[in-house]
Amino acid sequence: MNPGAKTTHVGAAEFVPDSHDLDDLASAARACRGCDLYRDADQTVFGAGDPGSTIMFVGEQPGDQEDRACEPFVGPAGRVFDRALEAAGIDREITYVTNAVKHFKYTRAAGQKRRIHEKPNRGEVVARRPWLLAELDAVSPRIVVCLGATAAQALLGTGFRLTKHRGERFDLGADGDVGPDHSESVVATVHPSSILRGPAEQRDQAFDAFVADLRVVRDLASTS
Repeated sequence: MNPGAKTTHVGAAEFVPDSHDLDDLASAARACRGCDLYRDADQTVFGAGDPGSTIMFVGEQPGDQEDRACEPFVGPAGRVFDRALEAAGIDREITYVTNAVKHFKYTRAAGQKRRIHEKPNRGEVVARRPWLLAELDAVSPRIVVCLGATAAQALLGTGFRLTKHRGERFDLGADGDVGPDHSESVVATVHPSSILRGPAEQRDQAFDAFVADLRVVRDLASTS
């Protein structure tokens, strides 16, 4: 994105249709102008997976490869995610995977073509949250897994600290930042991209800890 550009966040609520059909929601999301991120991203990357899943995974935003493929978690972090799911005994095919923000926010170094991930700000996350809530209503999962602090704070509020509450179970209606009309359990863990960004000598340990968190989710799903 142009670092000098002024951003506006009118919010996505007026663009969200009164529908629990994921295809309807995805189609409408492509026309959303609730914030300015749509201007630079290739396309809107909506969630994908089992529309009746027990488990919904929520990441931060699509990356470069996700933006090009129009599918969540298919890049390097997605491959780590897939390996961790397999190790934890969770079949991705029966989960639903999405992001708090549906467009790839990025920057470019001067004279470079490579798009570099840039974290969405709070205004952008809140502006896009109506789409995430619409997905929650459509899928109606029993468990929501927030991958990273941005996703966790999108649902649990800015006071949530991943380093303090990683792997703990929360009640979205009672503990969340989205109102009382939700009964989903929420568990937050790291985003798989953090494993790739970490020191090489610590990646195996970080991966194992991520898998351990996912096993908590698996066990919670089996008893919910």
